[in-house]
Amino acid sequence: MYPIRRNRRLRTNEAIRSLVRETIISPNDFLVPLFVVEGKGVKEEIASMPNYYRFSLDLLEGEVKSLWSLGLKSVLLFVKVPDNLKDNKGTEAINTNGLMQRAIKAVKNVCPDMLVMTDVALDPYSSYGHDGIIENGKIINDDTVEVLAEMSLSHAQAGANFVAPSDMMDGRILAIRETLEDEGYTDTGIMSYSAKYASAFYGPFRDALDSAPAAIKDIPKDKKTYQMDYSNRFEAIRETEMDIDEGADIVMVKPGLCYLDIVREIKNEVDVPVAVYQVSGEYSMLKAAAEKGWLDHDAVMMEQITAIKRAGADVIASYFAKDVVKLLS
Repeated sequence: MYPIRRNRRLRTNEAIRSLVRETIISPNDFLVPLFVVEGKGVKEEIASMPNYYRFSLDLLEGEVKSLWSLGLKSVLLFVKVPDNLKDNKGTEAINTNGLMQRAIKAVKNVCPDMLVMTDVALDPYSSYGHDGIIENGKIINDDTVEVLAEMSLSHAQAGANFVAPSDMMDGRILAIRETLEDEGYTDTGIMSYSAKYASAFYGPFRDALDSAPAAIKDIPKDKKTYQMDYSNRFEAIRETEMDIDEGADIVMVKPGLCYLDIVREIKNEVDVPVAVYQVSGEYSMLKAAAEKGWLDHDAVMMEQITAIKRAGADVIASYFAKDVVKLLS
C-alpha cells in the first residue's frame, strides 16, 4: 500500500505552510547595532557596509524614532572615537561626558522605552586597536578588566539598560557585576559576548569604527590571544557557563552563520537567553552578491535570519534588522 502519510500535504500552499511553520521571525527578535560619531548633521555611509551608516547624535535621535516606529525596541551602541582621544589605556572610555555616554542619554531622551545596550571594550578607544591594555608585548588581562568595569559603570550611570562586554578578557563579567552591584545598579543587565571567535568576518565593522588592530612588536595583527580559536567547540560551552556563573544575564555567540552548531550546543546547555551577532562580513557579503545579481537579497536574508533563530537564538543582533522588519510588514 502506498504511504498513508504524505508529508507534502503540509506544504501544499502558503496558508498551510504558515499554519505549521516552526520558526517565526518578528521585530521582537532583533537588537539593532548603531554606529555613532561626533559632529552635527552627520550620516556617513560605511563604504564596506552598503546602506549602513554612522550617525551624529542629532541624527541618531531620528534613527531611533524610526526604529521604534517599525517595532524595533532594542539597540546596541558603538562609538567611533576621534584619534586624538585614543591611548593605550582607553582613558576616554570612562569620560562621563564621552561620546558613548552622550549617545545613551540621547537615545533615552528621545525614546525612553528603547532598550539600550552598550559595547564595552577598549578597541574603539585604543591607539593600537586592541581590546586590552598593552604592556611588554602582551595584552594585560587584569588591568584591562578594571577599566572595563569602570566603563560599564559609566554606561549604567548614563542610563544604559545593559552593558555588553565584547573583549573576551578573563573574569570581566564578575568584575563588572560586582562593580554594578556595589554602586547600586542592580537592575543593569550584562549581555556577555561569551563565545566570540577570532573570525575573519569582522573586517567591515573595523572599518566602521576605525578600530582594526595594529601590528606591534611581539603582538600579531589579530586578536587570537583573547578571542576564541574557531576550531573549538567545547571551549565555547565552558566560556559561556563561566560567564553565567559570574553574573551574565544574556550570553552571545559571535559570528552567526558559521557558528550555528555552537548556538545549538549552548542553547541546549544553558537556561539564560542566547544572543547571536550576525556580523558585518555576513552582511556585506550578501549586499555585494545581491548587487552583482548573483543572489536574491531578500530571499537569502530571510533564510539566514530564520536559520539563526532556528538554531536557538533568542536575540539576533543584525544589520539587516530594518530590512527584515520592513519586508515582514
